[in-house]
Parts: sequence; structure tokens; C-alpha cells
Amino acid sequence: MSDEDDAKRLRWERATAWPGIGASVLFLIAYSWNILDETKSATTTVILVVVLVAVWAFFVLDFVTRLVLARHKSDFVRHNLVDLLSVFVPMARPFRLLTGLRHLPGLQGNSGSHLRRRVIIIAASFIIMFIYVISLAEFQVERYAHGSNIRSFGDSVWWACVTMATVGYGDYYPVTVPGRVLAVVLMVGGVAIVGTASATIVNYLNERTRALRHDREEQEQRLLDHPALDHPADERGDGG
Repeated sequence: MSDEDDAKRLRWERATAWPGIGASVLFLIAYSWNILDETKSATTTVILVVVLVAVWAFFVLDFVTRLVLARHKSDFVRHNLVDLLSVFVPMARPFRLLTGLRHLPGLQGNSGSHLRRRVIIIAASFIIMFIYVISLAEFQVERYAHGSNIRSFGDSVWWACVTMATVGYGDYYPVTVPGRVLAVVLMVGGVAIVGTASATIVNYLNERTRALRHDREEQEQRLLDHPALDHPADERGDGG
């Protein structure tokens, strides 16, 4: 695979970046509508299914095209796991929104402040999306299950927040196998998110501490190199 092919892949990615974000938004709306609206007509159901299938087809075409044009295919797959999951797992498709956030003007740049801004915004967006998508899926599999106490979307969101925060009130819990699998995914994701957030905060504090220490050392060094700068008034008096 030549450099020209990799350039074609980059051109394809630039051309499909915003359509991909739009497709992710459309999928999230259709997916949410299909689950939350229990009174929808048969026509609406068909339309929603067509939209979901069309978005899935777009994701498949996009991923396969980029994979074919990628020079190093194994590296491409490793760095685009969300895109790969979006082809096989419907729940992962809304997360394509997060991969498109880097195209926003305010999140571009390679400075430390730009990097921290990207990390904070993407992490916050991921947490919200993660809770929302898991809650939707949990509500879908639990609401009609025998013995289930998760009967509304609000119950599902509350359960997701409590589970992710490891509070464990126990007032809501899954009773189905798919629901418990989703609970495990939420627990693992919660641990990873808390760990990542903690590491980011600690790293930021360390950077600030090093910067402040560096500034103080530079100031002390300037005073040692130029002691006259410390008491300019005394020197003027002595000179008089």
C-alpha cells in the first residue's frame, strides 16, 4: 500500500467526518425513539428501522473503505476500535459522535491547554453518552421481564448512575441475563472512567506544580545572577 493510498484515506476521512457525525446523531435519535416510544405506529416503526439500517450501512461502507485505503491495516484497526465496534454492536454507534469532536475548531491544537480541553470535554461527553446508551439498552431488556423493577427509563437512568458511582443502593437491579451483562459493562466502564479522570487530574496538578516550581527557580536564579535588581533603591542611595 503506497503513501498515495494513505493520502486517499485521509481525504476520505475529511470528506466523511461531518456526514459521520450527522449519521451518529440520526442513529441516536432513531434508536432512542424506537425504544422510548411505546405507542408508535407500525409505519413509524418501519421508518425507524430503515433509518437504523441505513446508518449501519453507512458505517460499514465508511469503515471498509478506510480499511482498504489504510497503509498499515493492523494499526488502523487498533486506533479505530470504536468505528469497528459501531459496525457490529448497535450500542456503539452513537459513540461515533465522540470521535468527531476532534474536528471542532475549539478542540484542535497541540498545546497542553488544547490537550486538556479535549480530554475534559471528550471524557465528560463519553460519560453522559455511556450512561444514556446503557440506560436505553437496560430499559429495553428489563421493562417487560418477569420480576423486573426497572419499569421506566427514569428508573434505568437512576440505576445506571448509582451503579457507575459504585454506591449500590440496591433499589433497582437487573433480573435478565442481558441486563446483568450490561451491568457488568457499566461497572467495568465506571472503574475505567474514574481511573482515567483521576489520572488526568493528578497529571494536570503535577504539571501545574512543575510549572510553578520552574517559575520560582527561574526567579531565584535571576536574583542570584543580578543581586542589584533586588534593592534598586538602596543602590541609588549609595550612589548619591
